[in-house]
Amino acid sequence: MKLATAIKYMNDDISDIENRMKAITDDEHSMIQAASHHLLQAGGKRIRPIFVLLSSQFGDADSNQVKNVSVALELIHMASLVHDDVIDIADTRRGHETVNARWDNLTAMYTGDFLFARTLELVQGQHETKIHQVLADTIRQVCIGEIEQIRDKFVFDQSLFNYFRRIKRKTALLIATSTKLGAIAADCDEDTIERLTLYGYYIGMSYQIIDDILDFTSSEKELGKPVGSDLLNGNLTLPTILACQDESVAQQVSTFFQNPEQTEIGEDVIANIKQSDAIEDAFQYSQAYLRKALRQLDGLPNIKAKRTLQKVAGYLGKRKF
Repeated sequence: MKLATAIKYMNDDISDIENRMKAITDDEHSMIQAASHHLLQAGGKRIRPIFVLLSSQFGDADSNQVKNVSVALELIHMASLVHDDVIDIADTRRGHETVNARWDNLTAMYTGDFLFARTLELVQGQHETKIHQVLADTIRQVCIGEIEQIRDKFVFDQSLFNYFRRIKRKTALLIATSTKLGAIAADCDEDTIERLTLYGYYIGMSYQIIDDILDFTSSEKELGKPVGSDLLNGNLTLPTILACQDESVAQQVSTFFQNPEQTEIGEDVIANIKQSDAIEDAFQYSQAYLRKALRQLDGLPNIKAKRTLQKVAGYLGKRKF
């Protein structure tokens, strides 16, 4: 099941969200507008808006508010990517030139800040205060995650706990917020909100682990960036942590992190991790989170949105890029 097939009936809503994103990133300052539109043109799976739309179908939602919440969450995601690219000195993302590469770091950072600021202007109407509180807390947590990523760059001595906490803030929280706010906007009962929030959280954890696996196993064309870029940028992810149970790999990673200019060592580490059991072990962690996510849907009404959430989970758990 392809994602596009599972959500085909939502295409009109997703197109409307794309148009709203373009409109909200129009600005009187031409450079910020150009940088924002450059980000939009790079595209993406729009996973967060999809989860907002699906979660909102478990209640009676204001369509306009749901779409504005979708835009807000995707803008937060885009802003975090811009900041990540500056931190990682990345030249490409999804096969497109990054904002910092096309312009400069300052333009990229201010573009990210601009996108963060625009999110809180979007939500009005029922549950406005509650939605604003959730969005503000999400932005705070995402920023903490970015700071932790900076702090941990090229730090070899990291635990699984550190990794899982980082990806919670980096990815899972934003997806959990998507499912939570869709349910809040639809005026769902507390049990439904809690189930959908946990579904989003577990999906987000699984999603990021798959991302970290694909960073080693996909091609540069599929990734839209160099293979193994997380490791080369000093970011310790689950496959590397698990591979470091082998003392020889641990020594290689430690040596590379002490002198990142030795890119040939980094390339050797990437090759060794790809051939190790760590890839399959990491995949099993992802699948465990996926099963937890699906269990959260068991107590929800058997409507089309629930079946679509199940299909989307299946797709995300098996994706190749």
